[in-house]
Amino acid sequence: QVQVVESGGGLVQTGGSLRLSCAASGRTGTKYPMGWFRQAPGKERDFVAGISWSGGSSDYAESVKGRFTISRDNAKNTLYLQMNSLKPEDTAIYYCAVARFTLSSTYYPRTVSDFVDWGQGTQVTVSS
Repeated sequence: QVQVVESGGGLVQTGGSLRLSCAASGRTGTKYPMGWFRQAPGKERDFVAGISWSGGSSDYAESVKGRFTISRDNAKNTLYLQMNSLKPEDTAIYYCAVARFTLSSTYYPRTVSDFVDWGQGTQVTVSS
């Protein structure tokens, strides 16, 4: 099992930026794909961005493409999400997660059920 702890959330104005971090430890988290999800009140948990264990492949939800950047530092067992040009609709609790398995150095899943280790989440609030 991997212990996952997110940080970096907060309150920001529209157009502002935040950088989320996720520290993973335990089940050799660096050898698995990781991802960011978000959940707004009354809504389902949605995929935001995913990255392969090597960091060589990544993908984003259409709503954040061009504004968010996912990256990882395997030497530090840390995942990041740089969020720029934030909008009020980005307001949610953001969760970091580690995938159940890896298929290749370029593999990254996108669905909640493909991830097994989750953090407690960090709140991001974007004011208009």
